[in-house]
Amino acid sequence: MEARVNVFGSQFAAKFLKHVNSAGKAVTDSALPMATQELVKIRASQINGCGFCLDMHTKEAAEAGENATRLHLVAAWREATVFTGAERAALELTEQGTRIADAAGGVTDEVWARAAEHYDEDQLLALVALISVINAYNRLNVITRQPAGEYKPGQFG
Repeated sequence: MEARVNVFGSQFAAKFLKHVNSAGKAVTDSALPMATQELVKIRASQINGCGFCLDMHTKEAAEAGENATRLHLVAAWREATVFTGAERAALELTEQGTRIADAAGGVTDEVWARAAEHYDEDQLLALVALISVINAYNRLNVITRQPAGEYKPGQFG
């Protein structure tokens, strides 16, 4: 697969991504656990079919010590026993937040309440911000057909 445009060589994309990366850094620096952050990025990227982000985030998670079994089971988290209650709530919120157009009311009160059982208000806001940011990255990469497979952990800093 070839990219439709050279995102990494574009001055406009560099300016745009600078701001998206800043938003992502705010989430990275939040109290939301890093393992949860990577699981959320992976699940949203699976739903959106973003190979570029899946390549990046599975490799980054593995590099950070994430268990291969957990990485392989993210797509089937409901049936898997390897995720904590907090992670399951974050994955459920990720699914509804990513598929927002598929549900008449967006994220349900029940899903929000389950997430609120595990995360404080700042962590919930970080989780919502993360879901928003990864969906933005996914859309940029899917629309421009960014190829996957060549990412090296730490490649972007």
